[in-house]
Amino acid sequence: MISLVSFLFTGSVDQSLVEGSSGNSAIETAKEAENWAGLLGAYVSNFLIFKGLGYSMLFVPLWFFDLGYRFIFKKKLYFIPNFDWKVVCLILWISVLFGNINFSLNLVDKMSAFSGAIGYEIAVFIHEMVGWGSWLFVGLSGFSIAVFAFQWDPDNSFGFFKPKKLADLVKVKVPKSNDEEFEPEEKEESGQDEKTEFPSNEAGDSEEDEIPEKTIESNEKVIISSAGDIQIEIGATSSDKEVTDVSSLEENLTAEQLQDKFGLFDPTLELSGYKFPPLDLLQQHGSTDLEINTEEIDFNKNRIIETLQHYNITIASIKATVGPTVTLFEIVPDAGIRISKIKSLEDDIAMSLEALGIRIIAPIPGKGTIGIEVPTKNRLMVSTRSVMATEKFMKTDMDLPIVLGRTISNEVYVADLAKMPHLLMAGATGQGKSVGINVLLASLLYKKHPSQLKLVLVDPKKVEMSLYSKLERHFLAALPDAEECIITDTKKVVNTLNSLCIEMDTRYNLLKDAGCRNIKEYNQKFRERRLNPENGHRFLPFIVLIIDELADLMMTAGKEVETPIARLAQLARAIGIHLIVATQRPSVNVITGIIKANFPARLSFKVTSKIDSRTILDQSGADQLVSGGDMLLSMGSDITRIQCPFISTAEVESICDYIGNQRGYEMAYLLPEAVGDETGSSSDFDPSELDPLLEESARLIVAHQQGSTSLIQRKMKLGYNRAGRLIDQMESLGIVGPFEGSKARQVLVDEYRLEQILNDVKR
Repeated sequence: MISLVSFLFTGSVDQSLVEGSSGNSAIETAKEAENWAGLLGAYVSNFLIFKGLGYSMLFVPLWFFDLGYRFIFKKKLYFIPNFDWKVVCLILWISVLFGNINFSLNLVDKMSAFSGAIGYEIAVFIHEMVGWGSWLFVGLSGFSIAVFAFQWDPDNSFGFFKPKKLADLVKVKVPKSNDEEFEPEEKEESGQDEKTEFPSNEAGDSEEDEIPEKTIESNEKVIISSAGDIQIEIGATSSDKEVTDVSSLEENLTAEQLQDKFGLFDPTLELSGYKFPPLDLLQQHGSTDLEINTEEIDFNKNRIIETLQHYNITIASIKATVGPTVTLFEIVPDAGIRISKIKSLEDDIAMSLEALGIRIIAPIPGKGTIGIEVPTKNRLMVSTRSVMATEKFMKTDMDLPIVLGRTISNEVYVADLAKMPHLLMAGATGQGKSVGINVLLASLLYKKHPSQLKLVLVDPKKVEMSLYSKLERHFLAALPDAEECIITDTKKVVNTLNSLCIEMDTRYNLLKDAGCRNIKEYNQKFRERRLNPENGHRFLPFIVLIIDELADLMMTAGKEVETPIARLAQLARAIGIHLIVATQRPSVNVITGIIKANFPARLSFKVTSKIDSRTILDQSGADQLVSGGDMLLSMGSDITRIQCPFISTAEVESICDYIGNQRGYEMAYLLPEAVGDETGSSSDFDPSELDPLLEESARLIVAHQQGSTSLIQRKMKLGYNRAGRLIDQMESLGIVGPFEGSKARQVLVDEYRLEQILNDVKR
C-alpha cells in the first residue's frame, strides 16, 4: 500500500530510474529512489500499475488486509457480503474503463497508469470486436456489477454498501404520540463478540403493550447516531432521509447476513485454547498381539466332538475364532439333530473341557451355526490405549462415542451412547464394573470439547469418582448451591434428578419454540444464527448422568429416585440427556420394571446367578462369564461378548490433571434449582384443611417418638395416602422433622409442647 500510494506522487520521478540503466551500483541507485518504500517500492509499484491493472491496483492491499483479518479473527471485516469476488470485479472494471478511454481518445501516453497494460489490452480486444459499442458494453457491465454484486439501490443513500432496503433491516418502536421522546432499549452485551449479539431472522423484537412495532417507511426521516440512538420524524419527504451510521444496523441483520459477516456460531471459542488429552497419558498394559495356542484349540475342539458323540450327536463341521478372553467354536450339526439337545449339554461340555464356564449360543443370530464359547487359559489384557489409538475410534463421527473393548473376533467395539440412548450396567463386586465406567468416561473426555458435553456424576460410595472433581470447571454440572460437583448424598441425588427433569422440560420448550425435533437439529439451527439468544435460546451441550451404585439409592430413597430416572429414560433422549446406571445387585427390587423398560442397552459383567443374568439381560449367560472385564452387551435382540479394556487409577488421574490444569470456565455448568422432598409437601399445606385425625395421630407419634407413616397406618388403620398427609401436616406445624429417605422422621416436640401447638391450631 505504501509503495502504491507513493507512486501517485513519486512515480514520474522514479520511472526513468526503474526503466533506465544508469550504470550506478545498486546502493547508489537505491539512494536516488523517491518512493516511500525505497527502490523495491519503486519497482513493485511501477510493475503493478504499468504492467498490471493501473491505479485500480490500490484496492488490492485492502483486499489482502481483509483476507488476513478473516484468517486471524475468523470473521469478516466489511459489511459487504461476498467481498472477495466483488472487489475483483470492481478492480477489473475500473481498469477496463480507463483502458477504453485511453484507446478511444488516444491518450495511452498520458493515461497509461490509469488502466495498466492488462486493462488497455482488454479494452482494445473489446473495441475490435464491437467497435464503438465498447462504451455500451463497459457501461452495462458497470451497472450490472453495481446492481447484482453490490445490490445498489438508487432510492437510498447507502449506495452499494446497503444490501437491502432500510425497511427490510430496521424495525423500531415509535410512541403513540409524536410529541413523546423515543429511546430504544439498549441491548445487553456480554463482550463475547458474536456469541451474544445476533438476533434470529425468525424472531422479532420483544413485545410491548404500549409501544407498537413500526417499520420505517419512505416518508419518515431516520437519524442514526454513532452511539446507536434512533430518531424518527413522521412526514418527512424521501429527499430528507438521512442515515449517518450503518454499524448500528448489525443488530437487525438476517441469519444469512450474520453468517456472511461472522460465520457459523462456534461454541468452542470461549475455550478455544483447550487441548484434548494425548494418547501418551494412557499406558500399554500387556501385549498388543493376540497369541494363538493351536494345541489348546485342537484339544478343546476334539473334546467338544467327543462329548457330543457320547450323546449320539454328530456334527458336520467345526471352526474356531480366537478372541482376547474366549474362543468361539462354531459347529454345524448333522441333519436331524435337535438344537435343544446340544443346549442341554452345557454343563457336560464344561466339565470335559475343564473350563471355568462355557456359554452355548444356539443358534448364533444370522448364522446357521451353534456357538460354544470357551475361556482361553492365557488371556490377553486389553489396554485402553490399544483400543483408543485405533482409527475406528479416533476418526468416528458419532455424537457420544464410547469404546467398550474387543469382541471375540478381536475387533474394537465402539458404540454411540446418543443412539443407545441409555445404558444399564450390572456386575458382581470385583468383576470390572468400576473400571468399565472409567473407560466410558475416558472415551467421552478424549472425543468431546467441554462446551459440547457435561457430566453429572453420582457416587454413593464416595471414593470411586473423586478423581473427576478436577474437571469441575470443564465438564461437570452441578446444582447452584452444591459444595461439591461429585454427588454422594442421597438427598442431593434426589434434588439433582429432579433438576435434570426441569432441565429436560426447559429444553423441550426450546425445541418447540425453534421448531426442531431433537438436539442435533436445534444446535445446528443455533449455529446458523437462526435462533435469538434474547428469547432464551442457547447452545445445548449433551448431559450424561452416571450413577455408580443404583442399589444404594433405591434402598435409601426408593420411589423418589425411581420416578425421575424413569422420566429421564423415557423422554430425555431427544434433548441430549443420557443415562449410564450401574449396580452390583441386578435384582428386581433394584432394576424395577419401569426402569428396565426404558434401558434397551444393557451391559453385564459376571453375576452370581442365572436369576440376576435374566434380570439384566432377559436371558442367562452372564453367570457363565469369567472375571476381569468379561461382559455381555445386549442391544435389542443382539448379544455381543466383549472384553472390557483396562484403565488404571493412575491413568485416570493423569487425564483429569491434564484437563484440570487448563483454563476452564468460571464455574461448573449450573443445573436448574430444584426443591427436593426433604422439605416435604408443606408448601401444599392449608391450615384451614386440617385432617380431623391430626390431633390423635400427633399424640400417637409423640408418644412413640417415631415419625413414621407406617406407624399411623398400623395403629389407626388408615391408608398410605391419608397417613402421608397427616405426616406432612405435622411437619408444617413443627411436630416432626423433614423427610430423611427410608428413615423415620425425627420427632421435634414432647407431650407438653404438643398440647401448646394443638391449642394454637384450635384457636
